[in-house]
Amino acid sequence: MEALLDRCLHRRPPTVLVVGDIMCDSHLLGKVSRVSPEAPVPIFESGEQRRTLGGAANVAANLRALGCEVQLIGVIGTDVTGYRIRDLLRQQGIADTWLLEDATRPTTEKVRLIAQQQHVLRLDQESRHPIDSDLITQALEYAAALLADVDGMICSDYQKGLCMPELIKPLFAMAQAADRPILVDPKKWDFTYYQGATILTPNLKEVEQASGAGVDSEEALEKAANTLLHQSQARALLVTRGKDGMTLFHPPHAPLHVAARARDVFDVTGAGDTAIATLGMAVASGLSLSEAVYLANTAAGVVVGKMGTAVVSPQELRTALRSEEGFHAGKVLQRDALAAALLYHRQQGERIVFTNGCFDLLHVGHIHYLQQAAVLGDRLVIGVNDDASVRLLKGEGRPMIAQEDRSRVLAALACVDYVTIFSESTPLALIDLIRPDVLVKGGDYTLETVVGRKEVEAYGGSVHLVPYINGSSTTGIIESIVQHYR
Repeated sequence: MEALLDRCLHRRPPTVLVVGDIMCDSHLLGKVSRVSPEAPVPIFESGEQRRTLGGAANVAANLRALGCEVQLIGVIGTDVTGYRIRDLLRQQGIADTWLLEDATRPTTEKVRLIAQQQHVLRLDQESRHPIDSDLITQALEYAAALLADVDGMICSDYQKGLCMPELIKPLFAMAQAADRPILVDPKKWDFTYYQGATILTPNLKEVEQASGAGVDSEEALEKAANTLLHQSQARALLVTRGKDGMTLFHPPHAPLHVAARARDVFDVTGAGDTAIATLGMAVASGLSLSEAVYLANTAAGVVVGKMGTAVVSPQELRTALRSEEGFHAGKVLQRDALAAALLYHRQQGERIVFTNGCFDLLHVGHIHYLQQAAVLGDRLVIGVNDDASVRLLKGEGRPMIAQEDRSRVLAALACVDYVTIFSESTPLALIDLIRPDVLVKGGDYTLETVVGRKEVEAYGGSVHLVPYINGSSTTGIIESIVQHYR
């Protein structure tokens, strides 16, 4: 799964247009230790107040944290909260150029009172009235100017008056004409509003409300999803299911269910924003829809461990992906995934070290050799001979350990970054693909006998020989075991 993230990050950062309801999410931290003498209500003693971007602005912030360029169209008031949103956007590196101001309505703000890590009360300041027609016209003019230069569009509808048919219908038509994918986080019960969208991301409750049917079984959920797909004419429906993960409905493909990962859940606020932002980033980066869903599911699992609306960084997402599949399993890659991962590392200025071998019955000589190789650069890649090529090199009866198990054992070492299996008689094709900065072999070789030396040195790389430890060999261990148990 980590390779999916690398495939996104090594490409040109996509530009995403976000259109939707902008909010300010505030968290007022305090404590409750007594009851008011005036009425049977708790007394909240306020302390620190934290403000973050919410709604469409939180989607934009998550996209920016993942490396995307972001354009944001939405409406704010001419009040203090509106100015705070502009300031928060600038801090995230998001231009406020395309924000619309409406002096007749307040900027949407949700203030959550939290005492001893428990929500006590939420105070909402908002208007749900449709925005004026002149602001709709201005929003469409902004979108028309931006759509040619973006890779996708996300519509974040929180039913605060912006995402009305007068805006949505012509906006989606423009995006379709420009051949841009349209992702929608829907809140309306009538999904015909969203006709023209590419992907819709409702939660389970929204599916139930919009379809008018219960979703207490997988069969019922699939039936409701198909109803909503028919209403919206969308290509796909991604249903977010909280602790039960996500399910993608993408006819004619079978439904794809991705289970939630076991994590501590602190606050689910903004998890849907993170999910659609990650999904949009992945789709705009060229991933398939099913691959994008896996990344979105993982990102949502990370953000629920944070307080309030929050963003997920690439490093946090990478760490979560590694922990999900076992870090060592995530290191064993096919060649195309390995090439994508190494391209990303090179863009970060990192040096690639490569070595290869059978590594049958891992022993102390191997460990010493690999630790010495790892310090020669930033990323150590190992090419492992497959079982057939080991037999050609070592004879019948070898290897003792199958190629998949040998690879996983190597990947479990902290000094090893990636492992890939090759079947050729020599690693030359793998060396041509990886183009390592440093090619490493053991001291039982000479420079003249190292395969790939000429090719590596031709493009400016180097070859390094690690001293051989006498008495440490797989063959010796096998012979010793045979003698002992004979």
